[in-house]
Amino acid sequence: MPDYIKVCEEAVRAGAAAVREWIGRFEAREKGPADLVTEADYASQEAIRRTVLGAFPDHVLVSEEGDPATRPAEGAFRWIADPLDGTTNYVHRVPHYSVSLALEHRGDVLVGAVYNPADGECFTAVRGEGAWLDGRRLHTSGVTELGGALAVVGFPPKAKPDAPDVRVFLQALRRCQAVRRTGSAALNLCYLAAGRFDVYWSFSTKVWDVAAGVLMIREAGGVVTGPRGGAFDLNSGHFLAAANEPLHGELRAMVEVALQ
Repeated sequence: MPDYIKVCEEAVRAGAAAVREWIGRFEAREKGPADLVTEADYASQEAIRRTVLGAFPDHVLVSEEGDPATRPAEGAFRWIADPLDGTTNYVHRVPHYSVSLALEHRGDVLVGAVYNPADGECFTAVRGEGAWLDGRRLHTSGVTELGGALAVVGFPPKAKPDAPDVRVFLQALRRCQAVRRTGSAALNLCYLAAGRFDVYWSFSTKVWDVAAGVLMIREAGGVVTGPRGGAFDLNSGHFLAAANEPLHGELRAMVEVALQ
């Protein structure tokens, strides 16, 4: 485990260095409507690949910009990477984006790291051992009611008015203290783990968006379930997250009302 987290952190820092090198000289194109990708995404992915597979050549890497047909063998150690989470922010020079990486084995996420190249914050977590921000132990907030909660939301590209994320958002506008949309799912999860946000939900994220961040929240004392309150499915990437059980119960009830 110590080697895993060491390599995980080295890899996100290598990816972040590649992202910084491309600032001001990249070209952006659309993968889909309102869904951008740049040379920085690919450069970061390659830096991560070299780092993790150089250390563990028998492991596999699954990445947002990788081959979607790749199917790791069952039981393989799987590194799950988002080489640039928040590409739209990056393209528009909004300093809120990240490089995210986690290691999963037989359904359990063992370690995770999320690095923000814009401000240098590095979040790390080890299963059963806790979560940290630059070496400082993380704890979720003590907010237990939605009325005092700062919520965060992410929408799919070109979200439709009846999309589940949007329907819950409209309820949250009335129920929560305030709602934010930042543009980086990985950082949203880390900020919840750090007590900056209190609740977060998503019906549109992917495994690479959330693999590291969900581990951060759980190791910081928070709660993550599936979007209807059942077990969280890592491979779907959809979830409800809250700082603690009482707050998660209120979030779940709000979601049920929104999706009726």
